[in-house]
Amino acid sequence: MAISVKQRAAADRRAASMKAKFPEAVSVRHDRRGNRVVIGLVSGIELGLIPSRIPGLESAKPSDLQQAEITPSGFGIHFPSLNVDIYIPSLIMDSVGPRRRSSQRRRTPAHK
Repeated sequence: MAISVKQRAAADRRAASMKAKFPEAVSVRHDRRGNRVVIGLVSGIELGLIPSRIPGLESAKPSDLQQAEITPSGFGIHFPSLNVDIYIPSLIMDSVGPRRRSSQRRRTPAHK
């Protein structure tokens, strides 16, 4: 199925919008000592993921985590031996997005 020039232009606009909102991944590694998947972002921030808390990675072996690859867009991490993909913008929004922050505020006792 071929895409039209119009469809390509729309996709390019969506990609540019995403790049303005979320930094792309530039590195990924497995930290065996801390049992974390560490994703380095172009902004200089590193995200440390606990595999047991990520759907699809709960029972991953260290060798599975060491094979992680950055997707061509820079917005995803692919684990080939597990056939699992993580979409970084969703991960960030689910972890620290407005809904998460507001629910955490409601659970935090007020200081007197």
